[in-house]
Amino acid sequence: MDEAIDASVSAWLSLGIVTGASRGIGFELLRQISDNPNNIVVGLVRDKAGTDKKVLAELNRPNIHIVQADLVDYDSLKKSLDVVAPIVNGSLDHIIANAGYISKWSQYDSLGVLGERDPKKLEEDMLDCFKVNVIGNIHLFNVYMPLILKGRAKKVITISSGIADLDLTRKFKLDLSAPYAISKTAMNATTAKLHAEHGDRGVLFLNICPGTVDTGVYDDATEEQMKSVMAQAAAFKQYSPTWEGPVAPAESVGKILMQVDKASLEAGYGGEFISHQGRGEKWL
Repeated sequence: MDEAIDASVSAWLSLGIVTGASRGIGFELLRQISDNPNNIVVGLVRDKAGTDKKVLAELNRPNIHIVQADLVDYDSLKKSLDVVAPIVNGSLDHIIANAGYISKWSQYDSLGVLGERDPKKLEEDMLDCFKVNVIGNIHLFNVYMPLILKGRAKKVITISSGIADLDLTRKFKLDLSAPYAISKTAMNATTAKLHAEHGDRGVLFLNICPGTVDTGVYDDATEEQMKSVMAQAAAFKQYSPTWEGPVAPAESVGKILMQVDKASLEAGYGGEFISHQGRGEKWL
């Protein structure tokens, strides 16, 4: 991580929660936010026991707390609030909604191919993406809004994706991972709606694209599926000639946290969808 990123992260003073904190970007968010011992960060995860074990082995920091919750189980979110509230003394500065669902079944083919293969499965896949990536986040934000309203920073961040950019999709014919991309586009619209609802209350809602990050999403891909991935990578390279492929989570998260720190309602960020590299910058 470069010195500019490290300085920004170490300057954070935060009571926050991170969803999907068991691995990848989410776990790296736990690591970097907890680098400052004055921060308290709560990871909301489905597998508490497994994540506790990983945190103990790799981080072992007293300012990290792992709490069980599932975005598609509203009751579990309500129960998690009762656990989290005393940990953070009844207030939250940041929510980083990182948890998301991308289906291995639908990420390598277009909607037409998927519909021809199994229309019922396509319908289920679309609904699964929407339930996690949109409805789950809406429930999360509604449940935790009382704590955010008592916080200092009052920042609610959703980790989005560049393939939710409609202009990018049209221009470079990005037809893969359609259910995931559609749900992320819907979440961008949701963020704008939440800004319309809560912006006057001092709450910043913001979507941030993390860039392309090496989280092992293609580890089980077949040779045929990788052909589709490489074709998409060629389109990415055309869009951004300096792009050199996925980066490590540490690099992406450092840049995400810089943008979170910089963003404010006063500067007009409310309800926006920005790159990890900044407003108006490329997604890659």
